[in-house]
Amino acid sequence: MRWMWIDRIVELEPRRRLVAIKNISLAEEHLHDHFAARPALDGRPARPALPIMPASLIIEGMAQTAGILVGHAEEFREKVILAKIGRAEFDRDVTPGLTLRYTATIQQIDKVGASTAGLVELLDLSDPARAAAEIGRIDLMFSHIDQNMAGLDFPEHNFVFGEGFKTLLRMSGIAVPG
Repeated sequence: MRWMWIDRIVELEPRRRLVAIKNISLAEEHLHDHFAARPALDGRPARPALPIMPASLIIEGMAQTAGILVGHAEEFREKVILAKIGRAEFDRDVTPGLTLRYTATIQQIDKVGASTAGLVELLDLSDPARAAAEIGRIDLMFSHIDQNMAGLDFPEHNFVFGEGFKTLLRMSGIAVPG
């Protein structure tokens, strides 16, 4: 995985639950185009920049969080891929300076894959007295592709959980097999 949409794993209950955080920073390039400032033109008023974390990247952050949980359940022997987004609901926008907390919980896991329920919360670290605010729910299904894609050849090594994920796991204090 080239891009990481989580910064740290803060809690892991194997085969049950994983909590990760993502700090939203104005230094992230994708925020400069989503939504860029617009000059006044052809009678339209100027609009200042409004950097918002795209919902698709919030979903990807949850997919990475839940995918690590599902992969960890089998010690990363399975190649875990996102198979379906069952639900993705958001109640508000996320802007720079805030922190997302992803909580993924396994609903079902077996040989062919897993389903997870996810909660997205917004943390405002400038005001520690404020509780986390729930802003989204994301339910995902994952496939163990070596079990489900019979007849197709995949590399022997686990290309899903590459060095980027291994580094994130080690930096978060989680043992990485191999």
